[in-house]
Amino acid sequence: MAAKAFGIVTSTPRRVNVHGLQDYRPAGAFTFIGKFRIIDFPVSNFSNSGIKNIQVYLNKHPKALTDHLGTGRSYNLNSKRDRLQLFYCNHHMENEVYNTDVSDYLDNLHHLEELPQDYVIIAPCYMVYRQDYAEFLEEHIASGADITMLYHKVNNARDHFLNCRVMGVDQEQIVTSLEINRGNRQNQCVFMDTYVMKKTLFIDLVQRTAKYSSTYSISQMLSVLIQREEYDIRGVQHKGFFASIDDLNSFYEANLSMLDPKNARELFQDGWWIYTRTTDSNPSRIYDTSKVKNAMIANGCQVEGTVENSVIGRGVRIGKGAVVKNSVVLDHAKIGDGVVVDTQIVDKYAQIIRTKELISTGGKPGYVHRADRL
Repeated sequence: MAAKAFGIVTSTPRRVNVHGLQDYRPAGAFTFIGKFRIIDFPVSNFSNSGIKNIQVYLNKHPKALTDHLGTGRSYNLNSKRDRLQLFYCNHHMENEVYNTDVSDYLDNLHHLEELPQDYVIIAPCYMVYRQDYAEFLEEHIASGADITMLYHKVNNARDHFLNCRVMGVDQEQIVTSLEINRGNRQNQCVFMDTYVMKKTLFIDLVQRTAKYSSTYSISQMLSVLIQREEYDIRGVQHKGFFASIDDLNSFYEANLSMLDPKNARELFQDGWWIYTRTTDSNPSRIYDTSKVKNAMIANGCQVEGTVENSVIGRGVRIGKGAVVKNSVVLDHAKIGDGVVVDTQIVDKYAQIIRTKELISTGGKPGYVHRADRL
């Protein structure tokens, strides 16, 4: 069944705004728990589902993802019949409002038309979840729907998922509405920017959206079509861990949520491997002077201080007497001797040496820029 579909991983949409981190890389290249990139999850889901023909769309700062994805070998996509294609979509338009997923697809329409598969499954580059897309496709075909959309039920939508769209779904799983989350209800069905349809319908939808408005995305056009009831559009509920990395706070919370074993078990399961590019380095050294509690520490680190409730990336150095709490520290950062870091996101290659205290309050993390020196 999975051989009937090809996969698309979208470029970063306009409404995703992760302050600081996004200045240096696209959302798909964000580090997750010190080992993975966000892009690893949709590509691994496709590979594990038996969908071996995958298109990845890139816009700003494409080098980070190009280097990471490579030929697809890390994702078991390196046989003669497997194919991981990278499409660059730098439109350089003066007004960002025109840079949509539809403009990406129009630029590469001939590549879509020549694919032999009958169905397409579209997944986002900025969400973290585990999903068998073969089962998703089977459910879509069995229902007879024109389009099937994946959603996740949440009970904290008033102050989370505010950059996402939410769906109305009736008892027969027919989608009745699709709109931006306004934070007016706690319980919502968050659209996971994941959907399946026939390739011919998808191409028609791309062209129709472009004619309707040059500023519209596929999701915006779906909202219009749902109101008009032109297509049979169904929903399928996702179960398990789900995170949308669409602002700085959600990046922070998603990483720290993996310190809860329940969340980690939901996302990572035997037989459903999340693949990533291998980075060979020495094991981490945890010195006698250190104290580590409830933390994830990647390889290549040197820890001489205290680490609590934190995620530490590869090659990080934490000096004697230093304290890192409730923080996400990305690769090759350095925390100097006696420095206290609390509730921070420290970007790659940053050095906190002269500033002896860096503490954020109010529940929102601070951000230290890439390669900055404090």
